[in-house]
Amino acid sequence: MTYEQAAAARPIGTAEPTSRRTLVVGAGAVGSFLGALLGSAGHDVTLVRIFEPDSSRPIDLVRPNGARVTVPVLRVTRTQDARAPDLILVAVKMPALREALAPTLLWPSVPTLTVENGIGAEEIAAQVRPGAPILAGSLTAPIRLASEDEVVWMGKGGLGLAAVTSNAETLLRGLVADFQAAGLRAAQLPDAGSMKWSKMLANLLANATGAILDMDADLIYRDRRLFSIERRQLLEAIEVMARLGLRPVALPGAAIPWLARGFRMPPWLGRPILTRAVGGARAGKSPSLRIHVRSAAPDGAASEPTEAPWMNGAVARAGAELGIPTPVNARLAELVEEVASDPHRRAWLRGHPERLAAELAEAGADPGADADAGSREAAGNRPDASAGEVFRRP
Repeated sequence: MTYEQAAAARPIGTAEPTSRRTLVVGAGAVGSFLGALLGSAGHDVTLVRIFEPDSSRPIDLVRPNGARVTVPVLRVTRTQDARAPDLILVAVKMPALREALAPTLLWPSVPTLTVENGIGAEEIAAQVRPGAPILAGSLTAPIRLASEDEVVWMGKGGLGLAAVTSNAETLLRGLVADFQAAGLRAAQLPDAGSMKWSKMLANLLANATGAILDMDADLIYRDRRLFSIERRQLLEAIEVMARLGLRPVALPGAAIPWLARGFRMPPWLGRPILTRAVGGARAGKSPSLRIHVRSAAPDGAASEPTEAPWMNGAVARAGAELGIPTPVNARLAELVEEVASDPHRRAWLRGHPERLAAELAEAGADPGADADAGSREAAGNRPDASAGEVFRRP
């Protein structure tokens, strides 16, 4: 029975495990986590890991409560050595996506789920695999790969799933049920575009700024100049979304519409709320761009391209096509690339918010134009302390 047939045959409301072959291409932290969940729900999982030899060693999934589940998996170094799958889950970094998809053309009609951050993965998958049903996923659960054999689920979060192509609609119910059976909050969303752009809003938080300055989110949001930069990059992205006919939507574990509302507030009101919300949003895990830049040798460049072109860069490209100015996102994307490739630029900007502000001002994106109204804060204007809780709603 194919994945489509099994999903269509499952009665509404059931979440019983189903035995089917799932191939995970790119079994780093995200791929290993999702593969382990599907394995625990009855899938026959194969992980493609180019950094280790073929084996049948299981993988341990450590849940947020500390419980450990050992999941049987197969591991292969090359995609083409895997058995024919019923579902292909792709979890590589965006710069490697097209190359990673190429070997999957051995199975041109197999449904394909992309869970990459940023904008553009689904379009690439549809180009490379035009005959396959395409699904999109947005993961909000913080996770880390502790070792080759252990993936740690660090917080609650969840997974949004949406059909990109019409022939993927029938797959969603069964796939959502399988992730739910594994203990993950999963939900079917009606619009893949709104879902992916909404996830990107969350990905933008203290990501480029954190990478450029090598600073934690809490410190970034407590600094009025840096909060102004954060606020302007998010408002640019929200305006682009609106012009594209998309809207911020809630994801399992991430109240994105409330996040957007917080950035639309006057800075003196929104900054205290967002500082509390963003500071603890990733369970202590650094954003992806900062991790990438930190991986570079002290005197050299990062070994791989960053995902900034698909995050801030995607906002800037869409803005240019729509005639919407996006100077903050455009310059942040450029600066992330600079600090990733140039150790001197990296050292010069690290820990210096005033230098980042000057870089943006030179690019026509002066953060001072949107700075906090400090006098209003001094006058005693404060939000209700309970307002910060809305950003942590499931």
